[in-house]
Amino acid sequence: MKDLPLAPPEVLEGLKNYDTPTVFNAIHRLNACSDENYTDYSIKCLLPDLGVVLGYAVTIEVTTNDEDYPSVPWVDHYRSIDNIDGPVMVVFRDVDSRPGRGASFGEGMTLYHKHFGTVGALFEGTIRDLKEIHREKFPVFAKGTTPGHGTFHPTRLGVPVTVGQMRVCPGDRIMGDINGCVRIPVDRAEEILKECAEIIKIEQSIFKQIPGGSIDELAKAFNWEK
Repeated sequence: MKDLPLAPPEVLEGLKNYDTPTVFNAIHRLNACSDENYTDYSIKCLLPDLGVVLGYAVTIEVTTNDEDYPSVPWVDHYRSIDNIDGPVMVVFRDVDSRPGRGASFGEGMTLYHKHFGTVGALFEGTIRDLKEIHREKFPVFAKGTTPGHGTFHPTRLGVPVTVGQMRVCPGDRIMGDINGCVRIPVDRAEEILKECAEIIKIEQSIFKQIPGGSIDELAKAFNWEK
């Protein structure tokens, strides 16, 4: 993934000044990609106090209990992370016959991933060691937690995956916060950042009309009659 198109670091930092609903609204207004470029209600922000996280997607499919699944070496996954010259958001999909029954991630994997430049993780599955992950200030988004796992190994790397009904391809920019995660189109980050600022201006202009407004005044201002 050395040829991954990277946004200027200041663009990524700028996007982190907004929340995921604002970024989604910007993507929607620009018609930048599908209107389903966000995770559904099944994906929870498990450490909401850690704020906003944004990184380039490195995708992996894993099994957490099935012993008969084919496996690929873990080192290839970590090389994929290490090859990206920017912050990484790992995206796990549990493809076990009982997905989520065993944890896909824990304290040890948090330390490994942070060492190679990962800033957060998104899971179609479950995790464990939440207290220790919080201590490492590592944002995680998953279906929930569980204390254990069985036979655990990666089955495929660097492939498109679906997490919380959001399709993610390697290299996509993934942003997460207390609301969930959104996928930012690879080639539109700078436009989206500018649009976020415009959306905030528009919302502030609209919302300041609400205090003290009568029903008739607000109906006229916001076209409630339509």
